[in-house]
Amino acid sequence: MHEEIVAPPVFGIRQQNALLRSVYNWMMLGLFISGVTAFLISLSSGIQQLLFSSPFVVWILLIIELGLVFAISSGIRRMSPSQAALLFILFSFLTGVSLSFIFLVYTSHSIAVTFFVAGLTFGLTSLYGYITKVNLASWGNYLFMGLIGIIIASIINIFLHNTIISWVVTYLGVIIFVGLTAYDTQKIRRLGESAGTADKNVFGKLAVIGALSLYLDFINLFLLLLNIFGRVRE
Repeated sequence: MHEEIVAPPVFGIRQQNALLRSVYNWMMLGLFISGVTAFLISLSSGIQQLLFSSPFVVWILLIIELGLVFAISSGIRRMSPSQAALLFILFSFLTGVSLSFIFLVYTSHSIAVTFFVAGLTFGLTSLYGYITKVNLASWGNYLFMGLIGIIIASIINIFLHNTIISWVVTYLGVIIFVGLTAYDTQKIRRLGESAGTADKNVFGKLAVIGALSLYLDFINLFLLLLNIFGRVRE
């Protein structure tokens, strides 16, 4: 799951750092909400049983989350910044609900270690996207085609249960989301560099849509790395 930034560039060069700070602040808030939600739900066996006793509930959550991503991305121009922010917070909460399953599958230590590894990988890659002079725009088509490819392969493998396909998807997914992190960071930076008149409403909406993109990059990277490094509970 990944969100493409489609809003037009409207900010002057002085806005660049302010936009990036706002994007990262929103992203960190989203991760905090998701993490706390997942952890608290993991403490309640009753809620866990309600959520994961039936795949029907999991699919409903996934559909709602996908709906929120599309609602934010397609409706961002018509929304107010507060509406976009509210939907992002709701999405972060529901993602935390979905992610609470990892505490049932993996040990807390391996989750913490993988989160650190994912955070370090994300941070270094995002930094590269911010400072590099190389134009990463050409990466976009290849990364999105690769993303579609691993999504299709993952869906097919739900029925095949093929271990080789699973590991190929996992490792290719890590490469793709590392690339998307750099790509999205540079794209956000360029939005901040572009000349134009600063507008608080547009600024706020761009900050949320940018945070959503990087949030999705991080969450997917974390889950893929957890599949590699996570230690299953015995």
